[in-house]
Amino acid sequence: MEIEVSSDPAGRCAELLAAAAAAGQHIVVTGGSTPAAAYERAAGLEADWSRATLWWSDERCVPPDDQLSNYGLVERALLGKLAERGGAAPTVHRMRGESGPAAGADDYERTMREAIGEQLPRLDLILLGLGPDAHVASLFPSQRSLRVKDRIAVGVEQAGLEPYVPRISLSLPVLCGAGRIVFLVTGADKADAVARAFAGEPSEGAPGSLVRPTVGEMTVLLDAAAASRLPESE
Repeated sequence: MEIEVSSDPAGRCAELLAAAAAAGQHIVVTGGSTPAAAYERAAGLEADWSRATLWWSDERCVPPDDQLSNYGLVERALLGKLAERGGAAPTVHRMRGESGPAAGADDYERTMREAIGEQLPRLDLILLGLGPDAHVASLFPSQRSLRVKDRIAVGVEQAGLEPYVPRISLSLPVLCGAGRIVFLVTGADKADAVARAFAGEPSEGAPGSLVRPTVGEMTVLLDAAAASRLPESE
């Protein structure tokens, strides 16, 4: 695990996303205001996205045009910006949150297996945020979804944090199996969660602490405020 603390973690994230897109990789995107800033900047780096494939780490069970939709956020911050600049669009596989948690998870599992052709697909780059409770994707503290090992996607009937709507999430084995895992976390309100996820013992009480690469590498991009409670050695 490599921890990078800088004044511009979103800029560094944008560079990683653009490089993965130019390489035609399978990229997993996520929701959140900090990732949105990275998407906007990645769209302006003039990378060729035409051979890239976008997947989602998780989704709220709402229509794609709902303000709570993670797909909608990426559409506005990345896909729409690419279109405005005349850039080629990547292949997009959104989670169908409007189908509900169980059916939506089943649909995404089928789609990913058909597209990648593996029982447990290995994505090239997975971008993740971290909740103030140290949840990751839509895997919340102490929920049984953390213990699912035989699924690509899981339905989450009850979110552990606002907004309290059902979710769809990639499973922990899929998150851990990526070629590169990138966490992007900023702000003092995430400092405790950052310490629990990246300097504490693995625990279901802090799902971020359970995301560790099984075959690839992991980069944690932080600003100084988010990193403020990490041990000095980190």
